Amino acid sequence: MALPEVLLSQGTGTILALLLFLVIFLFSISSSSQDEGKYPPGPKPLPLLGNLHMLDLKKTYMSLWELSKQYGSVYTVHLGPKKVVILSGYKTIKHALVNLSEEFGDRDITPIFHDFNQGYGIVFSNGENWREMRRFALTNLRDFGMGKKRSEEIIIEETQYLKEEFEKFEGKPFDTTLPMAMAVSNVVSAIIYSTRFEYSNTKLHHMVKRTYENMKMTGSASVQLYNMFPWLRPFVRNQQRIVNNVRETFKQSEEILKGLKKTLNPQEPRGIADSFLIRQQKDEESGKTDSLYHSMNLQCTINNLFGAGTDTTATTLRWSLLLMAKYPEIQAEVQDEIDREIGGRQPVVEDRKNLPYTDAVIHETQRFANIVPLGTPHQTTCDVHLNGYLIKKGTSVFALLVSVLRDENEWETPDSFNPRHFLNKQGQFVKNDAFLPFSAGRRACPGESLARMELFLFFTSLLQYFRFTPPPGVSEDDLDLTPAVGFTLNPAPHKLCAVKRS
Repeated sequence: MALPEVLLSQGTGTILALLLFLVIFLFSISSSSQDEGKYPPGPKPLPLLGNLHMLDLKKTYMSLWELSKQYGSVYTVHLGPKKVVILSGYKTIKHALVNLSEEFGDRDITPIFHDFNQGYGIVFSNGENWREMRRFALTNLRDFGMGKKRSEEIIIEETQYLKEEFEKFEGKPFDTTLPMAMAVSNVVSAIIYSTRFEYSNTKLHHMVKRTYENMKMTGSASVQLYNMFPWLRPFVRNQQRIVNNVRETFKQSEEILKGLKKTLNPQEPRGIADSFLIRQQKDEESGKTDSLYHSMNLQCTINNLFGAGTDTTATTLRWSLLLMAKYPEIQAEVQDEIDREIGGRQPVVEDRKNLPYTDAVIHETQRFANIVPLGTPHQTTCDVHLNGYLIKKGTSVFALLVSVLRDENEWETPDSFNPRHFLNKQGQFVKNDAFLPFSAGRRACPGESLARMELFLFFTSLLQYFRFTPPPGVSEDDLDLTPAVGFTLNPAPHKLCAVKRS
């Protein structure tokens, strides 16, 4: 063989070897990057609109839950131009919110929430502001409410006023919305302001109605579209109505705060507002320029506690009474247990352990009613891997609580109202880890203990005293359990009769 041919042959072999090495190297790089950068799958988005054509904005949570059955427990959806990762099912959501609570611990502050909170308060803030306001709220909720005898006394006192309010209807049909909301509002108000309002107080009526209106409008299709396309703001009437409602609520709370300031005793705070004002005063006197204890945080924190504390608890109680009227045999079993274990005396928190069936009914109401089906949007604080997928830092994440509370792998009859979900064969109350109505992790509801106490005391006190029935001419079958959709799920408009038990 001639020398040039040998060199050519050797060169070709070297080139082929180099090419083979390069292919293997690139393949390994590609495989590695795929493992590290495998993004959650999802439906193909349309330009600008994203996956809007696949969603029913009147029941967004149902559309997203349905898509999870096709794309899995971690998938991507485009809400307009915005990419959102959806988490579905108990195991995935628990892993994200509890085991990876730091990574999924920020709040995605959508335009509507920024409009009226501006990054202050507890629910819709991040960073040091969120940490400080949450710490303050938890400490003072413990001091003035949760787990304290005082909060039990406040709730028990309010149950008496609520029973009197129900008695005024003399067994005739009435809408439970306003009286129930006023009762719960008064509990929250007592803990925040150390003040209660008469049920005839029009200021309380307006405060409650504004809260309900805002919860409903925040979940409306027009506001969802505004969150996706902020430039729509001038055309979204609900956005302006929400902001106006918040301004009115701020104005009303400012009047209460002025009264508190006049009689403020730094040695004896009467409620959460007093504690905030005392801290604000100390920071001002010390010349602290970067204090987070300023008027905007005060207003937003109070508004967060009042709004969230009123709507969710009052709505759950309304569901509980509707379900008792819908299922009289369950109502009768609850009342038999209350009569047997308590008799005619006032129920107290300590009675819970002796009322397993009643406790199961309350828990099942929370599960079935599914008050906050979408959860509140989270945001990742860093790049994080979940179920083999990479979710980039700053990604908006929806943890679908409906998919936990109705997870067919966790509940025997997920779509039915069934108190046996929380009872063993011996009739004893049993916990279920998939019971997450208050969410979980860093962003779980700070008022959970107070809400649980309210649900138990109001429900047992009312069931002890009244039998709830549909209006005359309306059968149990006619009572509609289809929710009215907003940011929270309320019962559809209805009336009930509260018949005094003999």
